[in-house]
Amino acid sequence: MAEVTGSQDVEESGISMVELLKEEEERQLDAAAVLGAADDTKCTYDQGYVKRQALYACMTCCSVDSGRLAGVCLACSYHCHEDHELIELYTKRNFRCDCGNSKFPHNACKLLKDKLPENPENGYNHNFSGTYCTCQRPYPDPEDTTDDEMIQCCICEDWYHGRHQGGSVPPGDDYVEMICGQCLAKHDFLAPYMGLAVAVVKAEESKCVVDVEKSTGKNPQNGSSSPVKDKQERTEHKDAEEAKEKDKKDVEEAKEKDKKDVEEAKEKDNKDAEEAKEKDKKDAEEAKEKDNEAKEKDNMDAEEAKENDNMKIQVIGTEKISGCKLNDLKKQDLPSGAVFLPYLWRKQLCTCDECKAKYEARGVLFLLDDEDPVSFYEESGKSHHRNPGADVQRELEALSSLDRVTRTEMVHEYNTLSSSLREYLRKFAENKKVVRDEDIREFFSQLEANKKQRPGSSIQLFCK
Repeated sequence: MAEVTGSQDVEESGISMVELLKEEEERQLDAAAVLGAADDTKCTYDQGYVKRQALYACMTCCSVDSGRLAGVCLACSYHCHEDHELIELYTKRNFRCDCGNSKFPHNACKLLKDKLPENPENGYNHNFSGTYCTCQRPYPDPEDTTDDEMIQCCICEDWYHGRHQGGSVPPGDDYVEMICGQCLAKHDFLAPYMGLAVAVVKAEESKCVVDVEKSTGKNPQNGSSSPVKDKQERTEHKDAEEAKEKDKKDVEEAKEKDKKDVEEAKEKDNKDAEEAKEKDKKDAEEAKEKDNEAKEKDNMDAEEAKENDNMKIQVIGTEKISGCKLNDLKKQDLPSGAVFLPYLWRKQLCTCDECKAKYEARGVLFLLDDEDPVSFYEESGKSHHRNPGADVQRELEALSSLDRVTRTEMVHEYNTLSSSLREYLRKFAENKKVVRDEDIREFFSQLEANKKQRPGSSIQLFCK
């Protein structure tokens, strides 16, 4: 009984087999997502410029000082550069394996001999020399203590710190791809599509402070009137009475004058009317002539305008036939930082002939390729991986047939194996070496030789 209790403590302090199998399943899927359907025994050179593949940069063969930038495929990283310092580049588009070409003068490819000296269509950036982002720092950076996510731009494929792209990164479920600020500045034709972007930074609202005391315009003092003010009011009243009498007299005189002026004006108006009648008759004749000339000109302008309208209709018809989405999109200002875009945002890009020509001229025609996004590559890699869920289910069914003591002993042995393997692999991580099949076999050979049967245990464990 005491032995069972102790075993229970071991199981509770370690990890359950269900958790172990689930973790293994997740690790397999993560590896499949990164490596895709790559064959780790065959160089991808014969496949030409692969649409997307996992790549590695060898710092042993192409050091920073050499000035040579090169990338090798998964198989070559295992068989041709197994003891070298490798940098994982994750994935790159339209790339052909460089292993063994003129960039590797002292290291021939062991998997494929006949290769061209160079791959002119390959694209390289500073990632191939081990630096990333606008800060030009390595990853992981031993001097950087800030917890920040690295995100890959879907156009230039460089990796950036979120804090170096103008704002905080939105939740991972809100976006699928990112375009860095440097690429946005180069490709201003993307401006009409900025309405699709996930909002990252909100401008702070401005605050306005109003000085109420200065804006009222009221006298803050409410005192009573003074004697000086009363005298002034009496003087003003007297002046007003005198002005009233004067105004009355002036009105009478004005009436008389107005009467006289009316009579004189009437006589003058009669005379002017006769003259105006003669002038109007003459003006009417001149106006008639001008109207005839204007009508003739209007007819000519109408014919000309009709021809212009027909031309405009033809142009508009051509635009509608072309189906350019830009006719319905409002151009927006490009942000100074990165933009984060949701799933299927590329489907909103215009595919008319004019826009396609623009994409091709800018070297971004891949944006219209449904198989270009990293998300597609990852899902394809997972789908090529055989269903690990079935293996997990079979293993769980096998475990359920064992008694509790046996299961506890197995968990204890797994924890021992896990700690030993971590210690063994640490030297590879410190020396930046690739773990080969031979290394794993050597580890289990040593483990088997050093394993001692624990007292009281009747379980035989086998490592394959």
